Amino acid sequence: QARLVESGGGLVQPGGSLRLSCAASGISTSNYVMGWYRQAPGKQRDMVATITSGGSTNYDDSVKGRFTISRDNAENTAYLQMNGLKPEDTAVYYCNAFGRVTRRNVWGQGTQVTVSS
Repeated sequence: QARLVESGGGLVQPGGSLRLSCAASGISTSNYVMGWYRQAPGKQRDMVATITSGGSTNYDDSVKGRFTISRDNAENTAYLQMNGLKPEDTAVYYCNAFGRVTRRNVWGQGTQVTVSS
């Protein structure tokens, strides 16, 4: 059974950094586009960043230059390095795997990121 488990969230002061990890099991991430999404209270879930199996990346404009998405297919893991965090980055962050061929869509359970002084 496909499963994604996020870790690395927490409370950080403005300007700080966090690194989120997404460990996959039951799938081979090399066949999936990996992505990070976030959902703030009362808002819809939005794309933060995605990365293809070939390493092509896409970012929301609000995080360009501050966040970096990466992946390690050998470890079946994706990462999101977040620098220069702002209070408006506060949200639950979800990992996503989307199958290029199967069109299968897998979500993690989410990890809370809170940016506050």
